[in-house]
Amino acid sequence: MDGTRFQSYDIDQHLLLPPDLREWLPEDHLAYFIQELVGELDLSEIYASYDGSKGGRPAFSPRMMVSLLLYGYCVGVASSRRIEKATYESVPFRVLAAGQHPDHDTIAEFRRRHLKALSGLFVQVLLLCQKAGLVRLGHVALDGTKVRANASKHKAMSYGRMEEKIAELESQVQELLSKAEEVDAAEDAQHGKGRRGDELPQELRRRQERLETIRQAKAALEAEAEAEAQRQREEKEKQAEQKQAESGAAAPRRPEVEPKPIQPKAKAQRNFTDPESRIMRDGATKSFEQAYNCQAAVDDKAQVITAAAVTQQANDKQQVEPLIEQLKTNLEGAKPKALSADAGYFSESNVAYLEQEQIDAHLAVGRQKHGEQVSPPRGRIPSGATVKNRMGRKLRTKKGRKIYGKRKGTVEPVFGQIKQARGFRQFLLRGVEAVGGEWKLICLTHNVLKLFRSGWHWQEA
Repeated sequence: MDGTRFQSYDIDQHLLLPPDLREWLPEDHLAYFIQELVGELDLSEIYASYDGSKGGRPAFSPRMMVSLLLYGYCVGVASSRRIEKATYESVPFRVLAAGQHPDHDTIAEFRRRHLKALSGLFVQVLLLCQKAGLVRLGHVALDGTKVRANASKHKAMSYGRMEEKIAELESQVQELLSKAEEVDAAEDAQHGKGRRGDELPQELRRRQERLETIRQAKAALEAEAEAEAQRQREEKEKQAEQKQAESGAAAPRRPEVEPKPIQPKAKAQRNFTDPESRIMRDGATKSFEQAYNCQAAVDDKAQVITAAAVTQQANDKQQVEPLIEQLKTNLEGAKPKALSADAGYFSESNVAYLEQEQIDAHLAVGRQKHGEQVSPPRGRIPSGATVKNRMGRKLRTKKGRKIYGKRKGTVEPVFGQIKQARGFRQFLLRGVEAVGGEWKLICLTHNVLKLFRSGWHWQEA
């Protein structure tokens, strides 16, 4: 040896004093922020669901479980198995778990059982963002993004294919039943009667189960088509009544006709893994995916999400009013002064709703090509201009271009942060209600990160 000195390194060295978890991470680490934040949140709904009088092994602390889930979603570790593994291998997770190791079944069950309460924390965190000055409601932008469902599009079948497959499977089942009867008769003749009547060949059982699954999916598509047809009939009747009331004319007598049964379109599809998901076109990749349409209303001050929802509808036209009503509820009646959204949200009814709410609407009426020059309007608005003409003219004004120009830089980076930076491109849960709760968790933790990076502390409020 040349006499070079190194620091002591002995992996068998025992700690003389118990380790202090507060020394494992820097003071300003996100894990400590989450720990303090959860201590400020109202978790009474979760605590109230436990009954300590029944005895048995005590449950893990809800405060610890919520901390693990929120931190996991913040850093892109949402899988219960990955969270369990992290409580052994990752220092921040070990700190939050205080050396405990809930298994993945416990973590998954806690999320499933308390999903509604967990997604309800979205409002509490949003109000903290408002207190921190991160929400000012001067301008809110709406947008949607397609997030893949926990299901493969190859596990879907169209209504037309279902009809063909049902006929094919019924024929196969009948053929197998006939063969089974022939075998039974031959065995009875050879050995005498003695076999049970409920014995079915494995091949027959598989086909019968698949036939029943397809029949149920076909019936569900038919029920959905009938419900949509009924909704359209009621909408037409409502519009007719409004026109009749405006004109003052007597309502015409309509003969009572039984509506014809509605058959789904041949291309209407249903997925066998997550029946509530839908085939949707991803605007970024231009590919078709089994997905959900995830909505967000984002404030332009600090890109805080003020309302979030999930829909099975591929287009966004029906989402303006629900998002704004949710925003008003979340922020105790407050409303944005201005709102912007792309052409997917434009409709005359949406414009009328926003005017009624006294929100300055900036809804694109069509797609603008990249680099296309827009000439400002000249002269007075024509007396016969439609709602669409008026909105298009408004967006061509200097003020309109300035306000609408904020849309892209307000809401689109949010989806980039969620999908690219945090890696949320596919849901873990299935079904529109559960997926809606998980989307709220994703948006809630987006806002947690905004609050953390702002440097604000609740003691300042």
